[in-house]
Amino acid sequence: WGRCQMLSIKGINTTVGQEQQAGMKEKQASEDQETHLARRDTEALFQEQPETGNQYLEDTLLRSYLKTHLPPKVLEEVHQDLERFGNCLLTKIQPLSWECELNPPVFQQYDAWGQRVDHIHTCSAWRRMKEISAEEGLIAEAYEKRYSNWSRLYQAVKLYLFSSSSGGFSCPLAMTDGAAKVIESLGIPGSLKNAFDRLTSRDPEKFWTSGQWMTERRGGSDVANGTETVARKQPDGTYRLYGFKWFTSAADSDMTLTLARIVDAEGQCTQGSRGLSLFFLRVRDEKGKLNSIQVQRLKVKLGTRQMATAELWLQGARAELISAEGRGVAAISNMLNITRIHNVIGAVASMRRMISLSRDYARKRVAFGKLLKDHPLHMQTIARMEVQVRGAFLLLMEIIRLLGLAETNLASEQEQLLLRLLVPVAKLYTGKQASAVAVEAMESFGGQGYMEDTGLPVILRDTLVLSIWEGTTNILSLDVLRSLAKSQGQVMDAFLSTVQKKLELASGTEELSPAVQRTREAIGSLRQFLVAAGSEQALTMELAARDFSYSLARIYTG
Repeated sequence: WGRCQMLSIKGINTTVGQEQQAGMKEKQASEDQETHLARRDTEALFQEQPETGNQYLEDTLLRSYLKTHLPPKVLEEVHQDLERFGNCLLTKIQPLSWECELNPPVFQQYDAWGQRVDHIHTCSAWRRMKEISAEEGLIAEAYEKRYSNWSRLYQAVKLYLFSSSSGGFSCPLAMTDGAAKVIESLGIPGSLKNAFDRLTSRDPEKFWTSGQWMTERRGGSDVANGTETVARKQPDGTYRLYGFKWFTSAADSDMTLTLARIVDAEGQCTQGSRGLSLFFLRVRDEKGKLNSIQVQRLKVKLGTRQMATAELWLQGARAELISAEGRGVAAISNMLNITRIHNVIGAVASMRRMISLSRDYARKRVAFGKLLKDHPLHMQTIARMEVQVRGAFLLLMEIIRLLGLAETNLASEQEQLLLRLLVPVAKLYTGKQASAVAVEAMESFGGQGYMEDTGLPVILRDTLVLSIWEGTTNILSLDVLRSLAKSQGQVMDAFLSTVQKKLELASGTEELSPAVQRTREAIGSLRQFLVAAGSEQALTMELAARDFSYSLARIYTG
C-alpha cells in the first residue's frame, strides 16, 4: 500500500508538473503575441528617412534664375550638364561624402622603424573627391571662360550643388580657386605656368589643390602683426622659409601660397603689413617627400573633420617669391575675395540642404494625427527659413554675376565698386544666416535631428565654421567700413544708386509696393545714419559696424 501510495503521489505530481509547464508555455505564447503586437504597433510609428532627389531639378529658384539670366544657347548646354551632375551627386558623390565623415584623416609621425615620416593618411573617398573635382571642371570652368562672363556663374552653380555632398572637399577647392586667381592676376609668369595649368586642369592625374597658409600663433586675421615666418634669399634666387603655421587647412594639398617677411642683408625684417611678401611653394617633391616641413599635429576640430588641418613647422622650405617685396597682402587679396565667395556658396548650400531635408520630412512625419506639412505653425517655420535661403541665394548670384563681368572686363566702375562692398557684406551675413537656419532646421526633425547617425549634426557642425573662416563677422564689418573710407564714399554711392534702380523697376508691380515702401524706409534710415555718423568719432562708427553691415545685406537682399 505504501509503495502504491508513493507511485500514486508521484503520478499526481507528474501530472501537476505537466499542467504547470503547459500553463507557462501558454503564458509565454501570450506574452510573445503581445510583444509582437506592441512591436508591430511601434514599427508603424517609425518614419521614412528624409531624402532629396536630383538637387538641380528640385531647386526651382536656381532653375528660374538661370532661365532668367543666361543666354538661351548657354542655358541649353548648362541645363543638360547640371541635370547629369545632379544625378551623379545623388548616386555616386553623396555616398562618398559619408565615407569621408566616417574615415577622417590620420596622422602618422613615425614608421615602424622609428623613422620620421609625417604622413597624413586620407581615405579613398577623399582622394576620389579630388578626381571628381577635376573631371567635373569645378575649378577649370571659371578659367576656360567657354561662356565668357557666364563661366564664373556656371562654375559657382556646380560648386553650390557639390558643396553639401563634397565631404568637406569644398574647402580645398576654395583655396585652389583662390590660388589660381592670384596667379592669373600676376599674369601667369613662366615659373608659375605649370602650377596654374595643374590648378585649372580637368585631368585627375595632373590636378593640384592648394593651401592658404596665413594663420600663425599670434593671430589669424591680424596678419600684419601676427606673421613671424621669415624668408631667407638663396644664391639661386629662391628663398627658404622658416616659421610656424598654426592652422593650415587641407594640409594634404600639393602646393600653397603663404606670407613671410624677407630678411635683409643685416638680418632685419620690416614689421607690419609692409614687410609681408607672398610666396609659392610645393608641399612635397616628386617622390612625395615633404619640402623641409614638419607636421606637428592635426587639429581636433568641432566640424570639417573630413579634412586634414595641421600645425606645420617650416624648417627651410624652398619657396618662390611671387609678389613684389612688401606687397604680399595686396597680392593675396585676390585669393581672399575668392575664398570668401566660396564661403558664401557653402553657407547658401548648407541652408538649402537642411531645408530640403526638412521639407521632405514634413511630407512623411506624422504627429498629432496628421503630417507635419499639415500643421500651419510648422510650415510657417519652414517658410521663414525658405525666405532666408532664397534671399541669400539671390545675393550670392548677384556677386557671382558681378565677378563674371569683372573677370571679362565687362564691369562698369560702379559694378566693380559694388562687388568690392558686397563680398564682405555677403560673407559675414550668410555665415550668420547659415548657423541660425541649421539650428532651426535641426529642430524641425525633433529628437532625430540630434542623432549623429542621421548626418544632420554633421551639417550643423560644418556650418558653424562659416562665420569664422576667411574673417569673422566683426573683422569683415570693419573691412566694409574700410571700403567706404578708401573709396571716399564712392562705394556707398554705387550701392544706393543700384538699389534705387532696382526699386524703380519693382515699383511697377503692384503686389510689390508694400515691400518697396519698406525698403525705401530702410534706405532712408541708412542715409540718416550716414549723415549722423559723419560728424561722430571713429569709435561710434566702429561700434555700429556690424549693424551697419547687416543693414546693407538686408536691404540689398530685399
